[in-house]
Amino acid sequence: MNIFYKFRILGLTLLLFGAASSCSDQLDVENPNQPSPSATKTETGLISLGLGIYKSGFLGGTNLGIKYYDGVPGHFWSGAIANHELMADVIGTDIANIFINQIGCPDKITFDNGASLLNPNSPNKQVDFIRITSNHNSTAGQNSLYFEWAYMYSLNNTCNTILSLVDQVEFTGDAATKKNVLKAWALWWKGFAYSRIGSMYYAGLIVSEPNGEVINGTNGNYVAKEAVIEEANRNLNEAISILGATTQNADYTATLTALIPSFNLVGKGGVLTPAMWIRSIKTLQARNILVNTRLAAMSSAQWDQILALTAEGVTSADFVFTGRSNTTADFLDPTTGTVSLKATGPNNTYKITERLVQDFKGGELTEDLRFKNNVKLRVNATGGVTPYIGEVSRGNSFFTRWELINRATTPGAASVIQWSNQSPGGYELFMAASYEENALMRAEALIFKGSVEEGLALIDEVRTAQGAGLAAVAGTGLTQEQAVAELKSERRIGLVFRALSYYDARRWGILDPAASGGGRSGAVALDRTGTVFRNATIEYNFLDYWDVPDNELAYNPPAEGSAPTTNPR
Repeated sequence: MNIFYKFRILGLTLLLFGAASSCSDQLDVENPNQPSPSATKTETGLISLGLGIYKSGFLGGTNLGIKYYDGVPGHFWSGAIANHELMADVIGTDIANIFINQIGCPDKITFDNGASLLNPNSPNKQVDFIRITSNHNSTAGQNSLYFEWAYMYSLNNTCNTILSLVDQVEFTGDAATKKNVLKAWALWWKGFAYSRIGSMYYAGLIVSEPNGEVINGTNGNYVAKEAVIEEANRNLNEAISILGATTQNADYTATLTALIPSFNLVGKGGVLTPAMWIRSIKTLQARNILVNTRLAAMSSAQWDQILALTAEGVTSADFVFTGRSNTTADFLDPTTGTVSLKATGPNNTYKITERLVQDFKGGELTEDLRFKNNVKLRVNATGGVTPYIGEVSRGNSFFTRWELINRATTPGAASVIQWSNQSPGGYELFMAASYEENALMRAEALIFKGSVEEGLALIDEVRTAQGAGLAAVAGTGLTQEQAVAELKSERRIGLVFRALSYYDARRWGILDPAASGGGRSGAVALDRTGTVFRNATIEYNFLDYWDVPDNELAYNPPAEGSAPTTNPR
């Protein structure tokens, strides 16, 4: 797509740091973390810098401070996010690039017959593997822990640059509104970045100045993950204040339209009103509480906070921040740009797991239309089932009978949500908050506060919205325990591939050592011959919050008084 398409609508001449041309694609920008000083002194230059967050935060490259890149896992949405889905047992892989097969490899699987499959690195566990092999600066791009950290601080730096320049630039038209949109844009994405850092790493950095980039040794003041989440919420609250004082007019719409790639402005992706944007922020703030608190430790006050935030969170009618592919793969590649796109078909990088299928209501015999329209058995030319076994020495949990359907070639029912569509623009990626997430967080809080029927009604609403075709569970007399089971199933299915399942497995205790009550029993699992067992026990024993990447610490050691950078678990 021609990069000028959107801005011609606005009557603007877009200068991408002095380097764009009429034949450039929409994200063909120079380094957003080192923009040309002259370009950023203009309205169009600063807006293009804001558009550049899609590159600096999610595509990266050596010119953006993302030193390492491996084309097999891919960029942020197919690479860094895959680590989440691997540890959540949503996908599996035997691909060894960046050790991704090891990131999601459980300690042990014990089958119904008493036989076991150990982690191939046994007696080393995932945490041992990370610390002995992966998390070292010397491993460079083989350090799985590095990528999410690097992308999010690259994103943060672009936002810092915007905030440092916006009041120095002369704007046409309603200058105050345009500045407010840019400020809210930068604060929103800073809040997003800090939310991801604080929800994944044991400690982080608060970096508020432009060019305070990671891997440069300018800030060794590491703070605990809780403080990182506080900083996320501070930025998000500041964005709320700005948006609450901003009225949507032509200049608001034009500016926000210019900040979002036009191929993302379809479906649920659109130009958010200030009120919609605030609702997305409220949902993200509710997430920050939920996913960073163990279920057993959730207080009544915290459930009340979640209820208050989700009452003002994303609605089913709202636009939210989404991503799409296009023919030139400006943001997402049509066939490999996300985890689900890269888990489509029988022989792709990732494979959906037996446990994901098991989590449908009714398992593989479910009547859920989301299953019937998005998942199928791996069958051979004669119609027999051929499980994926792959390189058996590279793991113990990736063996599977299932694959994702490419809805581009097998469309299925239009009323049913698509998990994969490899045509350009076919798959809708939810980058941050969504209606389904907001509704299910609210449902969980209601159920645990004793309002079981209200919570179940929200689960029904989500299933209806996604075309599941399941019978309603509200009004059927379910106990709180049964309602919780419905909620957990729906979060696994209704929010799949939205980078939330790992957080859930962590807060529900599933990833803990078996000695601490962790793991999963009654699991469907295959052995290395493809034999199906339906009452297996899986001991994951994964690190709940990752250590700060050594790629950062090697260049930016902790200053005196810094918080610990290594998870003591």
